[in-house]
Amino acid sequence: MEKNDNDFPAKRFVISTRYAKIRSRERGFIMKRNCMIGQSGGPTVAINASLAGIIYEANKNQEFDKIYGAINGIKGLLEETYMDLTDKANDPKFIECLKYTPAMYLGSCRYKLPNSNDSTKPYVYLFNLFKKLEITDFFYIGGNDSMDTVTKLSKYAKENNIEMHFIGVPKTIDNDLIGTDHTPGFGSAAKYVATCMVEIIYDSMIYKVNSVTIVEVMGRHAGWLTAATALARNEQQEVPHLIYLPEVTFNKNSFIASIRELFKTKKNIIVAVSEGVKDETGNFLDAGSSYQQTDAFGNVLHSGTGKVLESLVTEEFNCKVRSIELNVLQRSAMHLASQTDIDESFMIGRKAIEVALNNETEKMMVMKRIAQYHIEYTTTDVSAIANKEKHVPIEWINKEGNNITKELYDYLFPLIQGEVSIPYENGIPVYLDISHLHYK
Repeated sequence: MEKNDNDFPAKRFVISTRYAKIRSRERGFIMKRNCMIGQSGGPTVAINASLAGIIYEANKNQEFDKIYGAINGIKGLLEETYMDLTDKANDPKFIECLKYTPAMYLGSCRYKLPNSNDSTKPYVYLFNLFKKLEITDFFYIGGNDSMDTVTKLSKYAKENNIEMHFIGVPKTIDNDLIGTDHTPGFGSAAKYVATCMVEIIYDSMIYKVNSVTIVEVMGRHAGWLTAATALARNEQQEVPHLIYLPEVTFNKNSFIASIRELFKTKKNIIVAVSEGVKDETGNFLDAGSSYQQTDAFGNVLHSGTGKVLESLVTEEFNCKVRSIELNVLQRSAMHLASQTDIDESFMIGRKAIEVALNNETEKMMVMKRIAQYHIEYTTTDVSAIANKEKHVPIEWINKEGNNITKELYDYLFPLIQGEVSIPYENGIPVYLDISHLHYK
């Protein structure tokens, strides 16, 4: 059978398809609002706290009849895969447990919508689904690509006179979204990285031998997370001794010279380096090396930077050298989460509902830092955010390019404050059941 141009291949897996109802209210019969919430991109400790905030506020407000969750983000909706969260919203225990469950309760995707000028097919399919479910408000929690999705959906709705509200809720451990003081998820990842650095220091100093430990941290173009290793410093230990961010050019000769200088007074040297540092030619440090890998799409995975530096130091100093790649462990470590991060992530989700009820659309929620450390929640045009990156200011990096300034330390410090309390069973953390994400 020939497919209609408006059809989109779909696997039907609908957990609930009850339609929104029209209920009687004081001023007559009006349509109650229905919302759809999705998550996209890489996982974080705090993204479910934002989801919990949206669900909590939507239920509390009583303007919403139905609360839906997209399974695997926008790609899941293109397969008509979603779940009904309305009943769960009435359960305080579910909301509280969701706040402290890492990664993504609704699952994720890395799917980039085409421009509607190039193809309307996915848009027609999505908006037919929105119409069927009588969706009035769409919330998408994610990073740069997710904000791109919000922008494109908003644009299509506007061009076709479709009355819906599209709100982006930020998250990313990379802290590279512009327009906001910091992103939900970053504070917890920063706390994890700093904590690991403290424990690496204690491990490295037990032997009376010269050693260099290189810790590779996520950050292809922005060095915020690597900079957070400096939070491990205290009165006893000024470590890591060297910090290299992708915002400045990495010079191998200067790196070796810095190691040599440190060996004059220290036996154990700790180095933190972003995976995405580049040399004077503009190439990633691991480019062309045997450590470089690619993913299924042929995209380069920069996870060999630490190994490249390990080889370089070994050849030059012939001492004990090891490299440690924190990799994905930085993303979902709820046991080392920042309570400040969880609280802010929950609140930004709640505020997103207020913004939608104020009939705003094509917005991203942002945080503004006021006075010493107070956060104000507001919005900015999502189109001004999508596909842009926020880098560490050069003035927050020392002139030698191998350390951070006090200004950057002071910026980072409040974000990691507070410890979470999570339930344990048989010695293991207990999180929400995610069996709805099991795929056949």
